[in-house]
Amino acid sequence: MTDRLPPLTALRAFDAAARHMSFARAAAELNVTPAALSFQIKNLEEHLGAPLFRRLNRAVELTEAGRALAPGAADGFETLAAAWRAARRAGDGTTLTVTAGPAFTAKWLAPRLFAFANAHPEIELRFSASLRLMDFIRDEVDVAIRFGLPRDEPGLESMTLIREWVTPMMSPELARDFPDPADLSRAQLLHQDDVAFLKPAIDWAAWFRAAGLPPRFSAGARFSQTDHAIDAATAGGGVLLGRISLAERDLREGRLVMPYPLALTTEAVYRVVYPSGSASRPQVRAFLDWMQQEVQGLSALAEGMKFVPAAEVTS
Repeated sequence: MTDRLPPLTALRAFDAAARHMSFARAAAELNVTPAALSFQIKNLEEHLGAPLFRRLNRAVELTEAGRALAPGAADGFETLAAAWRAARRAGDGTTLTVTAGPAFTAKWLAPRLFAFANAHPEIELRFSASLRLMDFIRDEVDVAIRFGLPRDEPGLESMTLIREWVTPMMSPELARDFPDPADLSRAQLLHQDDVAFLKPAIDWAAWFRAAGLPPRFSAGARFSQTDHAIDAATAGGGVLLGRISLAERDLREGRLVMPYPLALTTEAVYRVVYPSGSASRPQVRAFLDWMQQEVQGLSALAEGMKFVPAAEVTS
């Protein structure tokens, strides 16, 4: 027996057969004949000096040696495939795949896409709106926009995009009915559960404490996604403790207003995350620079606001 690795084609034949537990299906996957696949596995067994499969009447099963080899072979081919995908992406200067949460995609990214496309017609932009924490290599993602507390992640770099704050937001019609913060005691309050994980909380209870008002417990509608809560608020369905990052467009276009100059801040931020070193790729660099320019307009919405850190009003 030797430690020299057998031919890659033989290992690939074994990996396919071990996954399918069928020489016929493995041969179909690899686009070879069953006889050719069987020949590759026989060569592999001769190289090992032990059988890898027990050939049954109409099936095969792994031997002890086969069970020892199968996980490593599968992992090895997956690692090789991931490395090949990464190498292909490194040489691609025109395709950019971005992932972000559904609410951020709907309320912030999608309305701005035309601007990026007009400025960079040479870049093919692809979006994946998902709350799943995607893997940059496996999922072939170039840039991820993530919301939460800043943290270091090995092999990744990040850029802070938006520092989140919340304040009561409502339609202009409702604002006429609730001119003073104390008037919210009779308002229909809307709740968003996608920030419930933040500690300290940025919820209605915290905002009422910051405003020096009695606590208000409301059985108003709850939304798992902020974009749905914003849509309800613009329709006049209630008052939302809105997130500036996602409500910016509705505020600028007059569908929502912020009648009270008091906002809660949180340590949570939106970050643009990307593999270390990838900022030098032209399409990634162009996207990062564009994002930085686009968020500059948020500063105007902060004028005249009094900001209270949520940590200072934690009960």
